[in-house]
Amino acid sequence: MKTLILNTTNIVPNGLNNQLIFRFPNSVLFKKSQIAFASCSIYYSWYNISSLLSNNTFSYNWIDGACVAKTYTITIPNGIYEISTLNQYLQFIFIGNGHYLVNSSGQNVYYAQFNVNPSRYAVQIDTFLFPIALPVGFTNPAAVPFPPQSFNPIITLPSRINEIFGYIAGFATAQNLNNAFVAPVGSQFVSKLANGTISCISTTAPNVQPNSSLLFSITGIDNAYANPTSIIYTLVPTGVSAGELINEKPPEFIWNKLIDGTYNELRLTILGTDLNPIKINDPAMTIILVIKDADEMGFKF
Repeated sequence: MKTLILNTTNIVPNGLNNQLIFRFPNSVLFKKSQIAFASCSIYYSWYNISSLLSNNTFSYNWIDGACVAKTYTITIPNGIYEISTLNQYLQFIFIGNGHYLVNSSGQNVYYAQFNVNPSRYAVQIDTFLFPIALPVGFTNPAAVPFPPQSFNPIITLPSRINEIFGYIAGFATAQNLNNAFVAPVGSQFVSKLANGTISCISTTAPNVQPNSSLLFSITGIDNAYANPTSIIYTLVPTGVSAGELINEKPPEFIWNKLIDGTYNELRLTILGTDLNPIKINDPAMTIILVIKDADEMGFKF
């Protein structure tokens, strides 16, 4: 068997770190040869939320002291996020816009939040009734104006980021003006408490990491049972967290027939779950392929 090693030096400088080229020292004739993925070391560094994925914005609606509703669009910095860190970023935005109060214990009080609901395998969005006057014992450090009517902030999830949370595109929570919103009777997804708290449960499974696996596509093979036909292996970052090293080595080689012909190079492309090229942020990687010639398989020409 012949071993091909691809690393940082093989990366095509396209800014995505997702294509690697192995150039043979001389043209090579392959006939009845097979190729397999042998091992890989790569850092878990591809974003789940980014401008490239078009899933990095959502908005909330807030009513000011003049009873004017204003929409605030939130652009999330490219990164690897959990629901908890998205909630922290929402709180960060609330602080920046002055949309919070402080209770008698000195804790910031926010009027919307994202939570994981494990028993429902869902993401829960809670919104809370913002009052018309400062509650007893509270302080208002940002001097946020109180509206003439109480309301809940409206959280709106546009297309693409809705999939992260498990809601339909364009989903919006209720404004609950003057605490008058009535939850649909018998609804499994929306509920309301007497104090104005509204809880919404996602209606589909949240897809927090849209690219939960990487697909390795390589030129020179024609796998009739794969789509695209060039897929040679699937890498799943099992047991690692963001930024950690993935060490992958299959228990045995999965051989794919190389298309007969003369080769100057082999090109490997890393695809996301959606079969589109994905951006790998950390170029430090080593991918090893092995080639088995016909004579090593007992073939005779």
